[in-house]
Amino acid sequence: MKIIIIAGLVFATALIAGISLTVYSDGFGLVKEKRTIDVEKGITPFDYSPVPSGIRPQTVHISADGITVLEQNYEYDIVSTQRLIEKNIDNQVRIVTDRGEVYEGALLSSDGSTVLLETKMGLSAILMDQILEITFAKRPDRFYTKPTLAWLLYSENSRSREIELSYMTNGIGWEAAYIATVNKDDTRLILDGWVTISNNSGMTYEDATLKLVAGEVNLALENRPYSIRAKGDGMMLDAAPSGFQEESFFEYHLYSLPRAATVADRQNKQISLFEPMQTQVEKELVFNPSRGNDVRVELVFENSEVKGLGIPLPKGIIRVYKEDKSGALQFVGEDRIDHTPKDEEVRVYLGNAFDIKVERKRMDYRRVSDRVSESDYSIEIRNHKEEDVIVRVSERFWGDWFIKAENHKGNKEDANTYEWEIPVPADGESTLTFTVRNK
Repeated sequence: MKIIIIAGLVFATALIAGISLTVYSDGFGLVKEKRTIDVEKGITPFDYSPVPSGIRPQTVHISADGITVLEQNYEYDIVSTQRLIEKNIDNQVRIVTDRGEVYEGALLSSDGSTVLLETKMGLSAILMDQILEITFAKRPDRFYTKPTLAWLLYSENSRSREIELSYMTNGIGWEAAYIATVNKDDTRLILDGWVTISNNSGMTYEDATLKLVAGEVNLALENRPYSIRAKGDGMMLDAAPSGFQEESFFEYHLYSLPRAATVADRQNKQISLFEPMQTQVEKELVFNPSRGNDVRVELVFENSEVKGLGIPLPKGIIRVYKEDKSGALQFVGEDRIDHTPKDEEVRVYLGNAFDIKVERKRMDYRRVSDRVSESDYSIEIRNHKEEDVIVRVSERFWGDWFIKAENHKGNKEDANTYEWEIPVPADGESTLTFTVRNK
């Protein structure tokens, strides 16, 4: 279907001079723009676009000399054929059908499948799928092809000037992703960090100064009007070869990319977070009955400088690979880690051990008194591997309890946890027995 509009409107233009984008890991962004605009003296309307469809218009913050914003409307009723027809009810239109028929008259209504016209010959109902061309004699007053901030401005004089605009937008966020490669003996790990930015905000940010904020920022569910402020001095980033520059910022961490980057709409963009780093790692086999009957395989490393890391690790997914006998990398598991500051432990759950099986039984239960009871447990661990292993057994108890007897010495980790390190020989088995008394 061809659409023709006879009369149009003249829209003001704004040239983008610079843009910066700060993306938060909670799924929103802060946009700062510098644009040059032409404004007439006095009170004039001005349409500011493009802006993202996810913009939060109540967060618009303007810095301009000699300009006052009297009114702001966020126009997101984007034009379509049906919306254009609806906005031209009672206006004159000209319709040409696929049969060559021509209708001219006042547009009375449209239900999406037919249009009703009042012509000199009377009322005519025309099927939408038969229409080849619609010509509208008048363009609607509120006619937008993209999300727009419609302002009513007061300017002291007529001239071009630069304005600074900042606003928050939904639909954009980022998450860290890590690639970890462990050595043959599972004692060393090479960690490579990446950032994935997901942009569904409805706008492309060309050659933007890009920053990322890691941390949980609270957002109040309230409307806040835009504000006018005096111009301030901008900040420049120092150049760096690659990756992000990290710094502490308030109670969060800020990552700045020292080069311009384009973040396109409907795009997942990946950028290196830091160069590969190597650290010590330990593989642990853990049996925790509260998490099932399998033996969990976990990698544990300390995020410390003395061990080779010591950098803030934003939350994200860590994927672990290991070389097989042929030297090819194979995927061995992944897990999601939370925001991890330096000098904290990172524990990555990879999956369940195939060759290690556990059978846990309660062998006896005794009521010592009305308030005291005892339970005897047996945990049999069978190792079908060709190497010795150590399985950490982690039991959780509630209330007033203590371990009365045990055949392997364990440790009380906290008020509810008791753990044992059980050595199991290659292609053999070991049994842990213990008695717990509860009040």
